[in-house]
Amino acid sequence: MPEDIAGSEQMLANWNQNIQERAARYQEMATRVQGMTISERSSDGAVELTIGSNGILQNLVINESAAGRRMSEISGEIMKLLQRAQSKIPALLQEAMAETIGTQDETANVLFNEAKKNFPAPPPEDAPARSPYTSNEINFRVEDDDAPPPPPRTTPPPARRRPPSDDDDFGGESVLS
Repeated sequence: MPEDIAGSEQMLANWNQNIQERAARYQEMATRVQGMTISERSSDGAVELTIGSNGILQNLVINESAAGRRMSEISGEIMKLLQRAQSKIPALLQEAMAETIGTQDETANVLFNEAKKNFPAPPPEDAPARSPYTSNEINFRVEDDDAPPPPPRTTPPPARRRPPSDDDDFGGESVLS
């Protein structure tokens, strides 16, 4: 029986060591991923941005060379660059996983598939940036299908008659009638 106990203790020690090693590898992967940033720049250099590994914008620079362009064009360029940068997150995550926990890990595959779902590939480069505006104006209107509100009254409301000041005066009438 003492051999069974010694074997069980050894098995538990190995299991505990494996768990600790795996936790350390996951921690290393998390640390690497947290420190990652992705930068993108427009082809003309007018717009530059940087995102974190979570896809959130960390820095945006609109250079002076963008001064003559329409605002709708600049905003479209920003969105295109943001999507292009975010689409690189799954590959960076996969690289960090391969270097730390391995790509065969089930949890790693779940994380990778979730990243691919949240940060899909951008549309082809030849697709024009979507812009709802065609002029140099910025549109702040809220489009609504409801009818416009009625125009304000131009005539003052009719004057109200003042009630008698004596509350007991029933105009000569009985209260019961």
